[in-house]
Amino acid sequence: MKRQKRDKLGRAHSNGYQAGLGGKAKEQCPYQNVDAKSQWLGGWRDAISDRNLGLYK
Repeated sequence: MKRQKRDKLGRAHSNGYQAGLGGKAKEQCPYQNVDAKSQWLGGWRDAISDRNLGLYK
């Protein structure tokens, strides 16, 4: 059960990262669950940070 939960949260983080790279706003987070939303926003912040460092264009 924990493995499945971890996979969902990992997927939320990955989706947030991809959204950040794509230039989406953080208000466009599709998750309602607090844990998943937190992971999505964390991924989004990581992507924005990476873009600002010049790792992606």
